[in-house]
Amino acid sequence: MSNLPIFDVAGSALQAQSVRLSTIASNLANADSVAGSPDAVYKPLEPVFQAQPNATDPGLTGVRVREIAQSEAPPVRRYEPGHPLADADGYVYSPDVDPVSQMVNLISASRNYQAGVEVINTAKELALATISMGR
Repeated sequence: MSNLPIFDVAGSALQAQSVRLSTIASNLANADSVAGSPDAVYKPLEPVFQAQPNATDPGLTGVRVREIAQSEAPPVRRYEPGHPLADADGYVYSPDVDPVSQMVNLISASRNYQAGVEVINTAKELALATISMGR
């Protein structure tokens, strides 16, 4: 069954959504981090997806992660002169991570992952039903 193209396509979707979930988790984990300079601040991550034609069935297209890009958004600068990481002018820098939009992305990625699992389960059930018809 593993040589059916639908499993390759659905598997590529699961892998892509898994990478997306990991980058979101990293962004959320670092949302409240601070640094003493704009260069040292965490840069949010975003996976870049690319369509991947299926080798065994040209009618099907999967997906792959082409790259994981770092955000070019400038860090948020806050005046906190008493902070141990503050620069000489009293500023600390934090990443431009919006937790609300990250959570929306998390829900979307989770639902897409679940849909991919359902595709694999349905394809497996159909393949087993087809095999049992010949008995």
